[in-house]
This record gives sequence, structure tokens and C-alpha cells, in this order.
Amino acid sequence: MSVVAISGGVGGAKLALGLDRILRPGELTIVVNTGDDFEHFGLKVCPDLDTVLYTLADMADPVQGWGRRDESWRVMQTFAALGEETWFKLGDADTALHIARTHRLNQGSSLTEVMEHFRTQFGVASRILPMTDDRVETRIDTDEGDLAFQAYFVKRRCEPRALSIRFVGADTALPAPGVVAALSSPELQAVILCPSNPYLSIDPLLAIAKLRQSLKNRAAPLVALSPLIGGRAVKGPTAKIMQELGIPMTPASIYEHYQGLIDALVVDDADAAAANQLPVPVFSTATLMSSLDDRLRLARFVLDCALSLPRREPQAIC
Repeated sequence: MSVVAISGGVGGAKLALGLDRILRPGELTIVVNTGDDFEHFGLKVCPDLDTVLYTLADMADPVQGWGRRDESWRVMQTFAALGEETWFKLGDADTALHIARTHRLNQGSSLTEVMEHFRTQFGVASRILPMTDDRVETRIDTDEGDLAFQAYFVKRRCEPRALSIRFVGADTALPAPGVVAALSSPELQAVILCPSNPYLSIDPLLAIAKLRQSLKNRAAPLVALSPLIGGRAVKGPTAKIMQELGIPMTPASIYEHYQGLIDALVVDDADAAAANQLPVPVFSTATLMSSLDDRLRLARFVLDCALSLPRREPQAIC
């Protein structure tokens, strides 16, 4: 059996961890957003990929959800003493990873190859794939002008009003090696859309035409987990983005956003009544993931939901 999870950063990594723990080694492939990637002090930084990597390797900071546990901060302290910008915090061990990644990329390795090396070195059994080896950049059109994602999300703390979102380079990008094969494998039993921000973390993947087409053409059922609980977002800018783009914070909005791709939607018990008229099967449970037990339980629930659905007739990928 094989399972593919589509993920962004912190929220998606939590469910990915649960799936990684309940599946046998090698059964899970996680395809991760790279629209947040950027160059900082000459280093290639991949926030969502690294969050998934650290989470599955049991290295993630349990308080922040991103970065590494038990970090030291001498590099940042030295940057500050030298008068350099410190708005994007990089711990010392995290910085070492970015140096190693940048070195390998400069030596001719692809991002896919670098992540394969990292996950092997860290003892992660599940495969972690970037959505693409090509450059795709998430940009936010705001009332303060055009902002790169990290400038909007970290430097400006999502304060500017979002007007629209663009994915520069997605029109020519190709899925990373292994992505299409994972989605077309006859062993594939389920595809899970993790509860990442649909507009900032999942849409960059869907903007890559061949990746989106591969999702549409798959035979395995695809289940999305709503990021909303009781009509609110758990954390991050999901609620603010939806409000500013005029999107109601309801399960129907999540379904409509993924319409044509998903076969079922998992919602929190608090949203079950609001989702009972949707034209796809809706499963409800407690979706807040505060502990490892929560993540394991929810992963089992979502996977069981997917496995209860009929397979689709696969289509040829042009």
C-alpha cells in the first residue's frame, strides 16, 4: 500500500507525522509546498520542507512548531551585533542545514536529491518530495504593494491587507521527480490533503498544471481535511486571508475551493451541521491536534475515511 499526503508547513506536518507513524516504513510520500522558499543571506531556505523534515525526525521545536528543538542562537546574535537584519530567525543548527542545502544545490544536486539525502541522514522513513525543483514564488498583492511571501508572513506579520495571491513561475514549473509516479502508482490507496492553508500552502502545488492534472487523474480516493474548527482557523493567517478575500469561513468554502479534486471532506465535529448538505461525503471528528495521540488518532480516522471510498477510474496523463 502507498499513501500520498499533500502538505504545507506546521498544520500539515502534524497530520503527516500521524500518517508516518501509523503506516509502515516507505508507504507514505509527502509532497510539500515550496512556494514559501526564498534566499536569505545567500542561503536557500525551505520553511515548509524543513518543518515536515524536522517534525518527522522528532527534531521540531514543540512550542513554535517550526525550527529545531533545543536550538542555540549565536549566529543571529552575531548578525544583530553586526547590524544585519534579524527579522527571519534562524537557529544555529537550522542554519547549518541551509548551508548544507545551498552547497549541495551549488554542486549540481536538485532540491529533490537534497531532501532525499537529508531525510535519509535524519532517519525519516517516509519520502519527502518538494512539489517542484523549479522556482515557484508565492507573492501577495496587498494594500501596501506586492510582497514576497516571507516579507508578508514573517517580516510584516500578515498585517497588510491581502488583495490577491500569485504563484510566480508556476505556469512553467514541472512536478518534482517522483511526484507524478507516486500519484499514478497502482499501489496508491489514498491521497490526503492536509489541513494546511488552502490559499497559501496548497494552492502553490495546485498551480502547477501537471501536478494538478495528476491529482485529477489519480485512481485512489482523495480526502481533504478542513483547516477550520467551529468556523475559525486554528492558527496562522487562514482566517485573515479568507476574510480579506471575501471567502466565508465555512466547510462549504473549503469544499468549493477543492471542488473537482476531492472525493470527501473531513471536518471538525463543531462544523458537522454546517457541512451536511455538501455534495461529497463528509466525515466529522475532533480535528484539533494538540498531542501526538491526537495526530495518530486523526491520521487513522482520515485514512480510514479514504479507504472506505470507492476507487476511481484512472485517466491517462497527457
